[in-house]
Order: sequence, then C-alpha cells, then structure tokens
Amino acid sequence: MTVLGLTGGIGMGKSTAAATFRRHGVPVFDADAAVHALQGRGGRAVAPVAAAFPDTVRDGAVEREALRRAVLGNPEALRRLERIIHPLVRAEERRFLARARRAGRRLVVLDIPLLFETKGEARCDAVVVVSAPAAVQRARVLRRGGMTPERLAAILARQTPDAEKRRRADHVIRTGLSLAHARRAIRRLLEFYR
Repeated sequence: MTVLGLTGGIGMGKSTAAATFRRHGVPVFDADAAVHALQGRGGRAVAPVAAAFPDTVRDGAVEREALRRAVLGNPEALRRLERIIHPLVRAEERRFLARARRAGRRLVVLDIPLLFETKGEARCDAVVVVSAPAAVQRARVLRRGGMTPERLAAILARQTPDAEKRRRADHVIRTGLSLAHARRAIRRLLEFYR
C-alpha cells in the first residue's frame, strides 16, 4: 500500500486537495478532524487536556478557543499540549492505516498540516505539498471568521516555510492558478500511483 503525505501551510488549499483525493475513491486520514474528535465530548484527549489546562474544558469537551488562548505565545504550554495530542492522533492514524490494509487499498493519503514539523514524512512513501503565492494564501486565510493578521502571523511562525516544504516535497500541487489546474495535477498523481 502506498502512503502519500499531504501537507501545506494554512490557506494553501490542502482541504480542497484532500476532497479531490476522496472524490477519486482514495481514503484520506484527516489529522485535524482526528484532533476535533479527540477533543470533542467523550474524546480521549478531554481528560488529559483538562488535567493540563483546567479552564479549557466545559461540558465534557475541550473549548478550542480557550485552549488556543492557553497556549498562544507560551512555547512550554504548546509543547505540553502536543505531548498529549500527538500520540493520540498517531494512534488514530495507525487504526486508519490498518483498516485500509485490511480492505486491500493500494493508495491512501495522510492529510497532516504539520507533517514536516512532526517528522511525519518518515511514515510516508511520498509527500505532496499544496502551495499558492503568499498573497493568495493571506487573502484566503483572512477571509476566515475570527482570523486576524496577528493570528495568521502566529500560525505561520509555527509552520515550516512554504519554500522549504516545496523543496522537501516529492510532488507540488499549485493551487493559486485555478481549481481545475489543481484537480488535473491530482488526477495525474493518481495515474502515477495507481
């Protein structure tokens, strides 16, 4: 089974690329969705997050905005959170891969925003990076509700720069040209790996 890692900075079009893979029948593990589930009501991250960050859990679920405030600008708090979340997400990823192998899948995608930052590329046969010009990225992200230029800057400071991601990628999907262009590039990738 071939494992493709899919990554890219915030606003680069990763979600759209993942949806395109899914439309073509490729199973996609969504690390962000796994985090949401782990932090949701009854999720396995709720109790350890509550112990580490007591004011961030309400009604049996992690309040994401409160957690963001608790770790923003505090590298030690962020590391503490990552020590809780990352192993739980990895366990979900292993379950996803085991199911795909049992089902006889030939290709799967691991959609992991911080793939390089967490050294996740070592678990992949190849890495696909989605990329767009910085101005396009900024415009896309600042259209999101609750996003500010300061928050975007803080997020970008935690991410491997786009140029470095492209340098380390096996494949780069340009998402700043058009949706049709990006989808064609993904179809070409599928022809190569299937």
